[in-house]
Amino acid sequence: MDFTLGFTPHNPPPNDTVSFQIDSTFRTSSPHVVSSIPLQLMEQQTVTDMDLNQKHQTVSMDLNQESKIGEDDEEFRILGHSMCLKRRRDSSIDSASSHTLSKRRQAVQAWGNQCLQDADPDIFEILEKEKERQYKGIELIASENFVCKAVLEALGSHVANKYSEGMPGARYYAGNQYIDEIETLCRERALDAFGLDSESWGVNVQPYSCTSANFAVYTGLLLPGDRIMGLDTPSGGNTSHGYYTPNGMKVSGASIFFESLSYKVNPKTGIIDFEKLEERAVDYRPKILICGGSSYPREWDYSKFRQIADKCGAVLMCDMAQISGLIAAKECASPFEFCDIVTSTTHKSLRGPRGGLIFYRKGPKFKKSGIPSNQGDLNDKYDFEEKINFAVCSALQGGPHNNHIAALAIALKQLATPEYQEYMQQVKKNAQALASALLRRNCRLVTGGTDNHLLLWDLRNLGLTGKNLEKVCEMCHITVNKIFIFDDNGTLVPGGVRIGTPAMTSRGCLESDFETMADFLFRAAQITSSVQREHGKMVKSFLKGVENNKDIIELRTQVENFATQFSMPGQDLQ
Repeated sequence: MDFTLGFTPHNPPPNDTVSFQIDSTFRTSSPHVVSSIPLQLMEQQTVTDMDLNQKHQTVSMDLNQESKIGEDDEEFRILGHSMCLKRRRDSSIDSASSHTLSKRRQAVQAWGNQCLQDADPDIFEILEKEKERQYKGIELIASENFVCKAVLEALGSHVANKYSEGMPGARYYAGNQYIDEIETLCRERALDAFGLDSESWGVNVQPYSCTSANFAVYTGLLLPGDRIMGLDTPSGGNTSHGYYTPNGMKVSGASIFFESLSYKVNPKTGIIDFEKLEERAVDYRPKILICGGSSYPREWDYSKFRQIADKCGAVLMCDMAQISGLIAAKECASPFEFCDIVTSTTHKSLRGPRGGLIFYRKGPKFKKSGIPSNQGDLNDKYDFEEKINFAVCSALQGGPHNNHIAALAIALKQLATPEYQEYMQQVKKNAQALASALLRRNCRLVTGGTDNHLLLWDLRNLGLTGKNLEKVCEMCHITVNKIFIFDDNGTLVPGGVRIGTPAMTSRGCLESDFETMADFLFRAAQITSSVQREHGKMVKSFLKGVENNKDIIELRTQVENFATQFSMPGQDLQ
């Protein structure tokens, strides 16, 4: 920037002016903009108007700015005189900068407010396909259900934004006062749903799943290598109870970090063999004895488990994941009278979001008979609470999913309504109607029937494998899941499928509708048998046989016409 700077020096001749030519270039805050700014000179003054003892004279450049030195000012000295140059702001530059900031802000806001269809058309399209699949199909997987609209709204709510690691009142982050209210209300409703006294029971609602809940119990109460005992997975148990495959492979964290020995059902009856269970437990002496499973269609005799746990000195834990909704509605026996710890998922018969629960005893310990002990150490209390809560957070998990906890609170509120009890009663009625319909068609069921929401279809008398029938059903828009079952010699064979009624009951199906579904299932079995006879049971040849199969296409059309008569909870379909 070229400019001429004039000032009055010390002791100049009267009315004389000394001029200097200074070449300089100043840049704005933008690295690509160069400003050429003229400087205005102060009016000349004579030395007689000034104090001869003044050491400095200031040149004031009137740029319509305050004289304070700032980011756009520069101070320097010439011949011992302090000079201050103020750069005039270029209004066009300021305007451009402001416009750029506005555009950036609008871009961020636009990105944050895009709907799913605009933000990600690929995911939107896949989600729409899944919605259509659910609507047009018959969902018979026992561990699946359809949540209500209120639960879906909570899952997609703004509480998903908040990080709230820790427990209510003891978070690692600030700003959790309303998250604390949600979780506290959820815990209260969980206890109320199962008729539990808060003085005797506590609950943790943060686990991401029942598998996470189970492992948190083991982590809190056991040391690595300690022993657990649960129902064998092929007998209807769950892998999170410590399952090994026949070749010794450890298939879950429970079997990797802890020693486990499973008990089994009687292969001829499909019922738990309590004599062998007791014999194994007394010899093995597990620290935790587990009752409950994923594929057991009969009632659980919790009193017998309590007796065995007391004999071997074990903590008695129940995994009620499959039947928690039935228990809440008093349509199945409750484990809370006999067990020390009870875990559950929240999305199966409970009809909530996907997650887990841990109930644990607190307060004074009880005698084996269930009567509070008035003898011995008065401080003999259950110590599960702190151990389990720490195992959940921060030993195994970080921040809880607040949207899930809010949605769970909604589902737990529904459990206390008469409508939910009627719904669970209908789930059982539908399961019994489906079982009866299959038995009338000479199908075989493990244990001969069901006491809850699920049944196990033994396909051995039809010569089918569960995997092949599962595939044919899927191609006909019916979803079931294959299982292993025991043959008469106690050998595991892949000859069964598991079927459940909660999901289709949630869509409004009654007993007569499950009669129709039984017919669809039996026809799918007939198609499977026909393809196996022609192409064999091996996967490659069987899959080739079901391609463009006209019987499958015909059955799929009938299934879709049937399924689309029923609305989908929480969705704008029907």
